[in-house]
Amino acid sequence: MLEHEVRRFHNGIGLDWLARLPDILAECERRWSLAIGEPVSYASLSFVAPAIRADGAELVLKVGFLGDGLASEVAALRVFDGRGAVMLVDAAPELGAILLERLRPGTMLATLDDDREATSAAVGVMRELWRAPPPDLPCPTLMEWTDGFRTLREQFDGGTGPLPCDLVATAQAYREELLADPLDPVLMHGDLQHYNILRAERRPWLAIDPKGVVGDPGFEVGPFMANRLEGAADPTQLIARRLEQFADELAMDRERLRRWAFVSAVLSAWWSIEDTGEGWQGAIECAGILAALRVRAKG
Repeated sequence: MLEHEVRRFHNGIGLDWLARLPDILAECERRWSLAIGEPVSYASLSFVAPAIRADGAELVLKVGFLGDGLASEVAALRVFDGRGAVMLVDAAPELGAILLERLRPGTMLATLDDDREATSAAVGVMRELWRAPPPDLPCPTLMEWTDGFRTLREQFDGGTGPLPCDLVATAQAYREELLADPLDPVLMHGDLQHYNILRAERRPWLAIDPKGVVGDPGFEVGPFMANRLEGAADPTQLIARRLEQFADELAMDRERLRRWAFVSAVLSAWWSIEDTGEGWQGAIECAGILAALRVRAKG
């Protein structure tokens, strides 16, 4: 799976890294006295595998080729310091490698059948994660993180490619309005959804794979809102209930959360096009539902 995903990502820009991966893993084994197990099947653009250190500690090794992303992840994990997130044990930036505590049982939030319970679990993780960012934190701001609309327009000579023009224009307008009137900035996860929250022993649920984004916490609900909609009997009803639940449990304005979720969904569609050219339709369907929720509320 790893090779398949790396070949699809930006026309295979990581193939050189893939060729060097065996040497990188050997260096990780030497540096940290590790015995590396079989990689997990669900990792996409990183090598992720359980590992046992010489002292018997059970850990997880993660190696990726996206250097900027790793730096931000390491910085965020250091600030979180195990509160709401997996604990960082060590990092080797020159290898693109990080060593993490192993979460047990490590089952994903996606395994919960009760979506209301899953949403509450995500809220609990958000509350633990969010904190005022320290100065000089090497993590992107929300303004930088959501700058994809600029690259989208550049890619399509001012147009929007396969994405509906009206949805992109509305998302751009919402982004500008929300950034101009932000809530107090926090360090947030940036991609907090069902597959990045795992069962643990020291806490009921802990986040993995933080992007490390600084800005308005309302943005954090977006990835969760658009996730696991396939197979839902009524996606509109599911999204509407999640929106109400987030607004209630986070004590945030419903319309503000709806707008951030809408921005996130349209950006997610563009990122999928930018990365592989595929898999963007679900995010746009979510954006369409969120747009309709505003119309229904006003009516």
